[in-house]
Amino acid sequence: MPKRGRKYEEAAAKVERNKLYTRAEAIKLIKETATTNFDPTVEVHMRLGVDPRHADQQVRDVVVLPHGLGKTVRVLVFAEGEDANVAREAGADVVADDEVIKRIQEGWTDFDVAIAVPSMMGKVGRLGRVLGPRGLMPNPRAGTVAPAADLPRLIDEARAGRVEFRVDKTSNIHAPIGKASFSEEQLNDNLATLIGAVKRARPAAAKGTYIQRVTVANTMGPGIKIDAQEATL
Repeated sequence: MPKRGRKYEEAAAKVERNKLYTRAEAIKLIKETATTNFDPTVEVHMRLGVDPRHADQQVRDVVVLPHGLGKTVRVLVFAEGEDANVAREAGADVVADDEVIKRIQEGWTDFDVAIAVPSMMGKVGRLGRVLGPRGLMPNPRAGTVAPAADLPRLIDEARAGRVEFRVDKTSNIHAPIGKASFSEEQLNDNLATLIGAVKRARPAAAKGTYIQRVTVANTMGPGIKIDAQEATL
């Protein structure tokens, strides 16, 4: 195992590795273990009692966090014609025409959220190899494929702290809930909102304990385990 830096070791010393903290205790520690020279992102990692190999046990949804994510979100919209005009008026940072689509095919992904109108999905579908691995592929189930009339709302939500979560092949969900500079109350509210959304997304085929483990961590910081039973009440 590679040697950790001094700042990490000092932060890790504040965390009891085998202790299950309450949500409030964990949020307090998150702020105390933020040791980077930048404002780190606070991330949540949840282990779910589902088998993602089965279609009826997929977990995927979106949630708008009450206090946002504390970062500037660049929104790209795939649209053309009158739909493109609606996207520009709604505040899209980039409206993807054929030239932009070609740039994306070549690897350009300088945006945080991608939204598409249905008529563009024939072209967007060819971008799956670039957008898919980065979690940027528009998807109707995630609400990022929608008619032009919905673009103002979707763009506003993206900037307000819209988070898409999806269970990965190891049955885990990973999602940001803000920055370490947020107040404890703000981080607690965002965490509770995310957990609530994950609970509501429970598939009917899931058996046994659904949310099995919850861990929070700063970017480049130690993981802090939360008592999943207390956190999901």
